Amino acid sequence: MKKIVLFLMTGFMVLVSCQEKKQEKAAFVYKTIRVERSNQAVKVGYSATMKGREIVEIRPQVSGLITKILIAEGQNVSKGQTLFVIDQVPYQEALNTAEAALKSAKATEATAQLSYDSKKQLHTQQVIGDYDLQTAQQALLSAQAQVAQAQAQVANARNSLSYTVVKSPVKGVAGMIPYHVGALVSSNIAEPLISVCDDSEMWVYFSLSEREVTDLTMQYGNLEAFMQRMPDVSLLLSNGKEYDQKGRVDAVSGIVDASTGAVALRAVFPNPQHLLRNGGTGTVVVSTVRDGVIVIPQTATFELQNKVFVYRVVEGKTKQTEIQVAPIDDGTTYIVESGLTEGDVIIAEGAGLLKEGVEVTIDN
Repeated sequence: MKKIVLFLMTGFMVLVSCQEKKQEKAAFVYKTIRVERSNQAVKVGYSATMKGREIVEIRPQVSGLITKILIAEGQNVSKGQTLFVIDQVPYQEALNTAEAALKSAKATEATAQLSYDSKKQLHTQQVIGDYDLQTAQQALLSAQAQVAQAQAQVANARNSLSYTVVKSPVKGVAGMIPYHVGALVSSNIAEPLISVCDDSEMWVYFSLSEREVTDLTMQYGNLEAFMQRMPDVSLLLSNGKEYDQKGRVDAVSGIVDASTGAVALRAVFPNPQHLLRNGGTGTVVVSTVRDGVIVIPQTATFELQNKVFVYRVVEGKTKQTEIQVAPIDDGTTYIVESGLTEGDVIIAEGAGLLKEGVEVTIDN
């Protein structure tokens, strides 16, 4: 009986050993990709902030009580539209006083002119001497100076009166109003009466790394060609939806931010529906097109010591291969600069779990 049991156990162990050897020799099946060249559009998003093309903080140029507010918060305004009226009474009185002083000065000037003309005639007839003529002439010059001074005071008073009517210097949309009728305001108030933003176009600011800007500039030849030939950019709004107007990059900063290593860019977007607002945020999507490049999914790669690797399938076995990829990517694919050639077969998924020399069966 013991011999029978021993025989059965020995046979079972042999069977298990054979199965294990078969499993070791069996090749695993992995999804693979055959590398090809194609034209690739790469889209990359960058956080952005929005500013109106003109933002004007409107402050009073004279002191006084607000007597009228002729604008609603958030209202569209036109250039030259009256927004506020400041108490005009003291400024109207100052203008009246200045005009009266001007009239008096002109009367004095006229009297001095008559005296000078008379003494000039008498001097010609040698009735009076040079001293009397020069005295009359000096009196006339003094009267003329008083007229000029009075005219300046009238102009100053008239300007001050005009400043009591506060108008918008630009066309745009109004902000919020921190003051009410009866509030005392002056030119040194902490908050402006109101801010008006010209939002017919929006300037959208975003940043690229110094390396990205350098690569794009070299790709297009120079900075001017980069801005002229760079495709239009898109804008994702804060709600995740794409804005229906395209923007154009029209400015690139010539300074690299020392703290971030980034370079600021500006894109201009039309804003006919006033959907974009000053101070808003979004994502600028930059598209670049590369012709005849090798593109692979990022799932086919793994990183080791800041280097990117793939596994090529060579004679049915995996071979670890280092590749160089373009610095700009869309988050899902890489453009391969070197390390792969057209026709190479690579593991498409799970490369980080493989090892060198694993037998694989190609399954596309």
